[in-house]
Amino acid sequence: MQRPAPTSAERERALGTGYGLGAYVLWGVLPLYFVFLAPTGPWEVVGWRVLLSLVFCALLLTATRGWGRMLAVLRNRRLASWTALAGVLIYVNWQAFLIATQSGHVIEVSLGYFINPITTVLLAVVVLRERLRPAQWAAIGIAAVAVVVIVVAYGAVPWISLIVTASFGVYGLVKNRIGPAVDAVSGLALETMWLAPIAVVQLVVVAVTTGITYGSAGVGHTVLLSLAGVATAVPLLLFASGARRVSLTTVGLLQFAAPILQFICGAYILGEPMPTERWIGFGIVWVALVVLTVDMVRNARRSRRLSVRAAEPVV
Repeated sequence: MQRPAPTSAERERALGTGYGLGAYVLWGVLPLYFVFLAPTGPWEVVGWRVLLSLVFCALLLTATRGWGRMLAVLRNRRLASWTALAGVLIYVNWQAFLIATQSGHVIEVSLGYFINPITTVLLAVVVLRERLRPAQWAAIGIAAVAVVVIVVAYGAVPWISLIVTASFGVYGLVKNRIGPAVDAVSGLALETMWLAPIAVVQLVVVAVTTGITYGSAGVGHTVLLSLAGVATAVPLLLFASGARRVSLTTVGLLQFAAPILQFICGAYILGEPMPTERWIGFGIVWVALVVLTVDMVRNARRSRRLSVRAAEPVV
């Protein structure tokens, strides 16, 4: 029996899932890309990442005739301020990510992104005053226990993980407040535009102190470093294309691909240590994520059933 052709909505969902998964897979393997950029240090990489992302966005805005959209956002003082704040937050995230990646702490980065869904839920309570379901509170509590276990057993506060999850969590909150008023390309263009002076100063300091490596470490290295803007923008654009085609539940499930791949990169490709106490801490975090994911899926199914019942004609 021949299967019926997929509907337009089904094709859009499949396309959105593909885009979203592509974004998270690229984010998951980015640590390997940044490791390959040695001997370029994290401060220089972030400087070039900001400037090259701005150049790439300028090319995209020209190709898509999007300058008008970006200028309209810039003329709106409230939206422009939100993009400036988003720029500061993503700068902190990028810098922490690069320092960790190039100093052998990719596993700590993955922990930060594993915790990120729980951080997002916590921010919804603290900032947006949302009410949580019991399972969500349980997930937050379990995650807090995991951090305590890591601090006590491993003997150190996982600062990199906490900075990564806090900066990206608040960044997501800011992007939520901006909403669809700013498209992905215009948003990234404005964020990197605000950061451009910081990037220039940063590169000047690097040039004076340790020396700029761009163009001095071989053709292959120069090409790789030149792609920093593309490596930054492409996953973001894939994510934006996918997020508007699928449900938040789907996005929430897809996002686990990034920290899983980062964990694999750190533990099995780069050979970072995973002592027993670290496995215990990660295990507790994964329990919290299972609790959160099961609750998220159940709530989505319940909401879908209620929507179907509400749409049924009253006889």
